[in-house]
Amino acid sequence: MPLSTDNDIATLLNETRTIALVGASDRPDRASYGVMATLQAHGYRVLPVNPQLAGEHIHGEFVWNGLADIGVPIDMVDIFRNSAAAGQAVDDAISAGAKSVWMQLGVVNEDAAARAEAAGLKVVMDHCPAIEIRRLGLAPISAEQ
Repeated sequence: MPLSTDNDIATLLNETRTIALVGASDRPDRASYGVMATLQAHGYRVLPVNPQLAGEHIHGEFVWNGLADIGVPIDMVDIFRNSAAAGQAVDDAISAGAKSVWMQLGVVNEDAAARAEAAGLKVVMDHCPAIEIRRLGLAPISAEQ
């Protein structure tokens, strides 16, 4: 069952350090662009993933073609894709060894969530981590935590 309590979401966000953001955009008018900046400002390392922008940079980070190409441990995969496309992103997150998947506001895929949970990943659906950080009043993370 996807995480839904404030305590569970806060714990997940406090345990996370590295986030792969699938569906990252270099366009300032896109939600993923602002969310990435907010997550970075909160102390997370955010690795943008977008095959159409691979090799470029967003907010100072190299844009990856896919999760399998990243090559560093991923704590969370934040999914900015529609609900149907989220299934492939979840499968890629499982294959990449991510610890959790976070489906953004409006993104709900029960089958993908069940696959992620069966593989041992924590799941959040239909929430935004940037909004939850503010709402829960979480302190910025630091490398020492």
